[in-house]
Amino acid sequence: MYCQHLESPLRFREVPAVPKERQPMGLPPLGRSCAAKLVLFAVAIVLSAFAAVAAHADTPYELQLPRGFPKPNIPEDNPMTWEKVELGRLLFYDTRLSFGDRPKACASCHQQALAFTDGQPHAEGATGQLHPRSAMSLANVAYAGTLAWAHPQLFTLEDQAIIPMINTDPIELGVSGKEDQLLDRLRADTRYQRMFGEAFADQSDPVNLNDVLHAIASFERTLLSGNSAYDRYVFGVDDHAISESAKRGEILFSDEKRECFHCHVGFNLTTSNDYQGLLEPQRTFENTALYNLRCADFSLPDLDLPWCDVLPSPDKCAVDDFSRPLGCVCHGTGPQDYGCFPPPNTGAYSVSHQPQDMGKFKPPTLRNVGVTAPYMHDGSIATLEEVIDHYAAGGRTISDGELAGVGKDSPSKNGSLIRGFTITPQQKADLVEFLKALTDDEFLVNPHLSDPFQPVGCPGDCNFDGKVDVDELITAVNVSLGGSSLALCVGSDPSADGDVSVDELLRAINGTMSGCQ
Repeated sequence: MYCQHLESPLRFREVPAVPKERQPMGLPPLGRSCAAKLVLFAVAIVLSAFAAVAAHADTPYELQLPRGFPKPNIPEDNPMTWEKVELGRLLFYDTRLSFGDRPKACASCHQQALAFTDGQPHAEGATGQLHPRSAMSLANVAYAGTLAWAHPQLFTLEDQAIIPMINTDPIELGVSGKEDQLLDRLRADTRYQRMFGEAFADQSDPVNLNDVLHAIASFERTLLSGNSAYDRYVFGVDDHAISESAKRGEILFSDEKRECFHCHVGFNLTTSNDYQGLLEPQRTFENTALYNLRCADFSLPDLDLPWCDVLPSPDKCAVDDFSRPLGCVCHGTGPQDYGCFPPPNTGAYSVSHQPQDMGKFKPPTLRNVGVTAPYMHDGSIATLEEVIDHYAAGGRTISDGELAGVGKDSPSKNGSLIRGFTITPQQKADLVEFLKALTDDEFLVNPHLSDPFQPVGCPGDCNFDGKVDVDELITAVNVSLGGSSLALCVGSDPSADGDVSVDELLRAINGTMSGCQ
């Protein structure tokens, strides 16, 4: 006995029915012919609703903003679409974007389980070369006033994305001089052929470096984190979401003695912000007295700091609050021979070459800070407890070695904020408990942000919820017909060849009828 089996949207072939004893688990006793009929039924539905509709390059993507989050600014030349977001997710996780004996992807240094950091003090490139700084968390990077640790002029994700590709000091992805090879790799991939074509349908050759950057940036803007236990507590969703210890820690965090909130405030717990409704972007950099080195020892000039020209009075320097003048830690008037940071990590100074920018780095978001160790721009502090000790001391003291120095005496630090404070062991434990309550566990496992190169657990599961409903099945069929872009249901193409075959549709049907196994 035979039944008709769909081979492509337009062709049929004869295949034997599957005997009952060999049927895939979950299929009804009518055999595979039942599944094929269901495919044809779904095709009919799609054809009736979407006849003559081609795949779009502009399926709007609406960011699902967490409670209390404003709308981010999106560049006019790179509006959010599903096609670019899903293409960007593939590119973000693809090690073929690197050249070296240690293949790397963007995700190698920005791992989802660690809030898109990598847990290392120094990120490693594709050739094994270490970056002088740690990989910053990408959580809520759509709202960043500036990007990277110490670049005052880097404002857009599109501009930032090229840096790790072409950087040669250090080498990160190692693409410099191999741009054509990179594009050839992408053009040779049939899934990329389709997804680039659908994301940038108005271009004759959509596989180009500019489109790679636009797609990656689009995906990165979806890395939104705002559902921590603290968020649920603050918005009244769960009055018991955080512990009593964390509640005490919140008070400590927000008081005028510890001063944490001056650099870590607002919905994203930072003072580096850019979003709709903000009068002007916030682009702050701070010297937190992590180092205090003699400048000449590192071939750096003495620091002609404007706040050291005229020293404030002892009375003003005795004030223990934010009004304390910067010049209270100057070593006399005029240029300062101490206060430098070790090259190449001299902060914003490395870009501006202004003495007042020595050692200034961007205040990172504290969201998910409990999983982003080690801390500081160079990963030189291992634990949250040690971070608190650093600020309590008014600056870090390094007792020996070439980096020896007393940070609290640095004339280049922000002496208004980094004054030091007393804290008991219980208070420190409370403060750490509060910081850990900022972890958004859902963000760390959100399947929409995860590695698309992992095996598809549930073919046809367009929204990654672990099941396939009828609407998803119809979408999968329409993707197969070319009436919808692959980005709308990447899970319908477990073979990753850019073509949703009948066998893949049958697997999706099985998921609809009997659940994903």
